[in-house]
Amino acid sequence: MNQRSRLALLALLTLTPACVRGPQVASQPTLGLRRVVVYRNGVAYFERGGNVSGDSVEFSVRQSEVGDFLATLAVMERGGSSVQSAAFPLPRDPSAGERPPSPDERRTVQMRLDGRGHDLVVGYMAETPIWRPSYRLVLGQTDAQIQAYGVVQNLSGEDWRNVQLSLVTGAPVSFRSELAEPVITERPLVTDRGEVIDAVPQGDTTLANDQSNQPTTPAVTSTITRAQPAADEAEDLDDNEETERSRNLESRGDRARRSTSGRAGGGARPAAAPRTVAANGRDWRQTAGGVVGGTPGGRLGGTGAGFEGPSRPRSIASLAAVAVQGGATRYDLPARVTIPNRSATMVLLASRDVPGERLYLFAPDAGVGDSTRHPFNVARFVNRTGSMLERGPLAIFESGAFLGQGMLDPLPNDATAVVPFALERGLAVENTSTFDVEGARLVAIRRGVVQIERFRTARNTFRVRNGMDRDARVLIRIPTPEGTSLFEPPPMTETANGAALVPVRIAARGRSEQLVVVRSPFAMTTQWGDPQAIEAIRGFIQGGRAPRATIDALTGALELQVQISRLAVERGEHITRRNDLQTNAQETRDNLESIRRNPAAADLRARLTTRLAQVSGEIDQVSRRIVELDTQIGERRVRLSEAVRTIEVDANASAPR
Repeated sequence: MNQRSRLALLALLTLTPACVRGPQVASQPTLGLRRVVVYRNGVAYFERGGNVSGDSVEFSVRQSEVGDFLATLAVMERGGSSVQSAAFPLPRDPSAGERPPSPDERRTVQMRLDGRGHDLVVGYMAETPIWRPSYRLVLGQTDAQIQAYGVVQNLSGEDWRNVQLSLVTGAPVSFRSELAEPVITERPLVTDRGEVIDAVPQGDTTLANDQSNQPTTPAVTSTITRAQPAADEAEDLDDNEETERSRNLESRGDRARRSTSGRAGGGARPAAAPRTVAANGRDWRQTAGGVVGGTPGGRLGGTGAGFEGPSRPRSIASLAAVAVQGGATRYDLPARVTIPNRSATMVLLASRDVPGERLYLFAPDAGVGDSTRHPFNVARFVNRTGSMLERGPLAIFESGAFLGQGMLDPLPNDATAVVPFALERGLAVENTSTFDVEGARLVAIRRGVVQIERFRTARNTFRVRNGMDRDARVLIRIPTPEGTSLFEPPPMTETANGAALVPVRIAARGRSEQLVVVRSPFAMTTQWGDPQAIEAIRGFIQGGRAPRATIDALTGALELQVQISRLAVERGEHITRRNDLQTNAQETRDNLESIRRNPAAADLRARLTTRLAQVSGEIDQVSRRIVELDTQIGERRVRLSEAVRTIEVDANASAPR
């Protein structure tokens, strides 16, 4: 085999699996694919339709798709006839040792019709790659243009030819449901042991009684009759209620009668009619919410094995409508499109002129080393598309040139995005910070205990140098975690996503400086004499956010505390003075003792004796004043204790009076 033959064989083997798999769902006779709605959670809604003249339609479904197909199958018969049933073979018989089918193995779902002409529309869900957004932002002089594209991948095994395509942001609830897999529940085992006596009864002896006059109690026979529910009631009957009623019938010995009222051979209850969903109009038509309408009297086929009998019509638009309600935005393409199998197609979803500009953002990022000294080039714009923009890559253009790429996070309508796309080394930023604890705000007063709020404060000074020949506007991003806020933020400061954006303007070849103060509060408990408590109480009184009686009580108590503090300061000064005098007196006594036996120092002894008498007198005066101050302080402390005993303040609940 030559090289060309080997390559051809390799290509054939590579393409064979795709050919073998075939489409996810195929029908015989063929029902053409009309509509595809792709979501961002791995599923898509497919809608097929066409005229059928026979008495059945067979769907060929991959084994991996059978569960989704059966769980979401919705059928509308628009020709006035009916759909009788939808049956499918069980995947395997474990008792016969059959192997489980492979995911790509085809299963047949047969839908039985009543034999007349049919105009069918069938809707169902199937696994599909998510659609992915991609954006372009073209910056102008005063505004910008945002273009939103959607990338759709078709791996369904068939071409989507001339279909109405819709893309939905968000993810409606979707799960796998293996309806084709038999489920046999466990039941309790009841055995008949016969008339077995487990223990010998103990006899009792009693006096004889005449039993001839005792009345005989007849056996009570109860027959419970349950009326067949009307059609409207049957459709609202809950399965749990039906099961409970069945158990009640069995417990009363009505098993045989109930089994005869069921279907032949099965003994199960008749299937309740499905709930009616009204169609919007007699004729079907395309709307923003899907396909609506239909002729009254159409039939919906069931999806369970062995389901028989006509059912009420249901508009398949209800399935699409529920899916749309679960998403944020739905893009309905205005023109039909064709997406070949095993291809990716990019479609334009929106193109709008929006407010936008180019500026700079200083937001240090650990993954970009120089971002601690230089700001990012950013594109800033407001989403005025009228829809939600999902997370996706954003390419940025200006003046006919590509500037860079960024990642757009989910952006609701009317929200503002700031997207970095490059580092600007023509601007340099320096940051110095100092930290302190300051401020005091009254929180509460209870039983003389003062609760205040203080602030851990970070003072950040940003110095920006502009080495470019044009003016620059830099946004400085300040993280503000929960409980943290900017104190007296600079004008035009914005907040977003746990951070504040502080604007700084720098002239060409110029410098600028901006101070940003970030505060984080914390609570503490203290007493009246604490200087922070006095500061907090004074601030609360000046705010006037309490009844007049409370303010007067606080003012009086605060005055007593001020007097106590002033007297305590004076007492401390007198104690210091007394200690100095006592030291002086002791030194004088020591000097007198040293010259006591020296006849030549008689004049010196006289001066020292006079000084000692003066110092002792001053000590007595100071001691008396200290005693007076102790008395005054003690009195005022008692008054303060009595005053604060009745003061209860909750600063957060107080209101001006």
